[in-house]
Amino acid sequence: QVQLVESGGGLVQAGGSLRLSCAASGIISSINFMGWYRQAPGKQRELVAVFDSSVEPKYADSVKDRFTISRNNSKNTVYLQMNSLKPEDTAVYYCNLGGIVPSRGLVDVWGQGTLVTVSS
Repeated sequence: QVQLVESGGGLVQAGGSLRLSCAASGIISSINFMGWYRQAPGKQRELVAVFDSSVEPKYADSVKDRFTISRNNSKNTVYLQMNSLKPEDTAVYYCNLGGIVPSRGLVDVWGQGTLVTVSS
């Protein structure tokens, strides 16, 4: 069974930085996509950044030039470096992975979420 464990959320002042980590455990034959979404209070979950089949990662327009997604393929881990944080970045951040797992085939897995709070 594949599980995602997120860490790195917390409280930070506007203009500050945080780094989120997401590690996938379990046997994964291949990863089709892995990245980050977020959900602010009263709003729908939205894409933040993701590695997929494209050469370059994709970013939401609202975080371009401030957030950077990176990965360690040998550890099935992705990171989200968040700089110049704004109060509107406050949300629960979720890691998401899609891939192929032996005996189960295609899976779409979500982490439990980590809260990021940016104070003004």
